Amino acid sequence: MNEPRSDPAVAASPVLSSELLGFPPDARVLILNCDDFGMHHSINAAIIDSIEEGIASSCSLMVPCPGASQAMDLLRRRPEIQFGIHLTLVCDTAHYRWAPVAAKDKVPSLLDKAGELFLPVPDQRAQLLGQARLDEVELEFRAQIDAVADVGLTPFHLDFHCLADGGRDDILDLTMALAGEYGLAVRVWLEPGRRKARRQGLPVTDHDFLDSFSLGLDGKADRYAELLRDLPAGLSEWAVHPGLGGEEARVIEPDGWRVRRSDFEFLTSPSARDLLRQEGITVIDYRAVQQVWSRRGAHSG
Repeated sequence: MNEPRSDPAVAASPVLSSELLGFPPDARVLILNCDDFGMHHSINAAIIDSIEEGIASSCSLMVPCPGASQAMDLLRRRPEIQFGIHLTLVCDTAHYRWAPVAAKDKVPSLLDKAGELFLPVPDQRAQLLGQARLDEVELEFRAQIDAVADVGLTPFHLDFHCLADGGRDDILDLTMALAGEYGLAVRVWLEPGRRKARRQGLPVTDHDFLDSFSLGLDGKADRYAELLRDLPAGLSEWAVHPGLGGEEARVIEPDGWRVRRSDFEFLTSPSARDLLRQEGITVIDYRAVQQVWSRRGAHSG
């Protein structure tokens, strides 16, 4: 995953996605979405703080994860927090497992030989994408979406955990169709998917997407500040991954917790908020995006 860079094709487009949302052509608009809500308690606490006390605007819930029940409780007590569903077909580590929401015997093509979700490493990701049946992907995605509705929560968008735009064209098409059915938006950030969405008049990021795991740890706060100063006109989206980095987190993610802690420190820093104000950047959540997708009936095509 790469840092944002200039996108000549988008720059030449007559209408920016931010304009579809009602902003003027020169507006600099940013979605700061906290991914992995529900993975574990340290992440849950950091995400809530990053939204309530920091500059983050929304989050994405991982329904199959051990911390998902707590995350949903937190959301029920905070109806003002906008969230989406972080559609999950992989499990991040072999020592901290979660399973599909659907019964395993109903989604065997999503599982490895041991009957577990694949790890998000290149060879296992390739194996998953090579064998996953679309009907079983749909069954699992619906199970994750319905589990949220069943507890009285209303998401605004769908996105993917560790599978850019779902990892396959047919999975992205399926997800866009589900979004149309459920009245949701979809995070789409690879260029083929963005072209598909634009043809339907659907707002997607106007510029290359930023995943915070792509940034180095050294000088990270300064790099974030530089990226904000250089943020172009249009709609941008960053997937950030705040975490507190406590004992639980260090056991679960011996390396990744540092990424999460550094994200948390920047998102909740006074300098980040000051910089947004100085640069005139508007931070939004997915509400406005979802409204346009819902109006357009975002079915695959």
